[in-house]
Amino acid sequence: MLHLDRTTLRAALPWDALVEALAAMFREGCEAPLRHRHTIPGPGGTENTLLLMPAWRAGGHSGVKIVHVAPANAARGEPAVHATYLLSDAATGAPLALMDGGELTDRRTAAASLLAARHLARPESSRLLLLGSGKVARALAEGYAARFPIADIAIWSPTAANAARLAATLAAEGLPARAVPRPDPAGADIVAAATLATAPLVHGAAVAPGTHVDLVGAYRRDMREADGALLARATLAVDTRAGALAEAGDIVQAVSEGAIGPDHVAADLAELCRGVHPGRRSAAEVTVFKSVGWAGEDLAAAVLAWQRAGGVQPAA
Repeated sequence: MLHLDRTTLRAALPWDALVEALAAMFREGCEAPLRHRHTIPGPGGTENTLLLMPAWRAGGHSGVKIVHVAPANAARGEPAVHATYLLSDAATGAPLALMDGGELTDRRTAAASLLAARHLARPESSRLLLLGSGKVARALAEGYAARFPIADIAIWSPTAANAARLAATLAAEGLPARAVPRPDPAGADIVAAATLATAPLVHGAAVAPGTHVDLVGAYRRDMREADGALLARATLAVDTRAGALAEAGDIVQAVSEGAIGPDHVAADLAELCRGVHPGRRSAAEVTVFKSVGWAGEDLAAAVLAWQRAGGVQPAA
């Protein structure tokens, strides 16, 4: 059984190959039940959460992401989230690889956004506004720079020092990154948000025609990164309809407010990848992609990483 750490996974999941692996998974599908959530008593009366996210293809591979969320860790200076991914042979049950679940999640999350942007963003998009400064935000910056002719990456974070730190890190890698004091979408071709915001950061009235907005954070019903006005004026796509309509705060709250109805979701990634929906139809169209994550993305990324790390050589 292979053991793939963070560094190995980064090397085994280049953006082009990863985006194509996700596109194939969305076209072809897999079995991916809703994630299991369990509460575990933590220290000092706190509660920890255990998440189990399985997916499989009969006769192919099965996988499960195991996530522990321990909020009290922050007070000890330790990560609040630990994740591991186990990839197995679906036919025999034999374990094939144990992987760093955090790195796998960060890269497949960004790759799903890149896949959506392939259908929804203008190909010539060169100005990226990045909201957030964590690991997913860094992956988004690197991914968009690899797939689009990005000439400017403006980074905003609720903590200015964190935005400056990420900008310096990306600049050291040769990317045109800079920190900005406000989450202002004016002038941006693509706005990518990966935050824990509970109030809108991106407002429909401030978004220019032709902009693509990528909403990655707000993974709970009580969170949101965009207001209902933005969703109402945009062509709205999601990773999966079931997940987005049940969990995505941006959508759930906009529906509750009456800004949109559930049928305002124009397409999911499977429909975009299968050509059921054409994606962007005009240069002036405002598009929005909202993701909450799908276990099939983890499976696609894990199989690709296992192949490229020596499990099986990828097909030519």
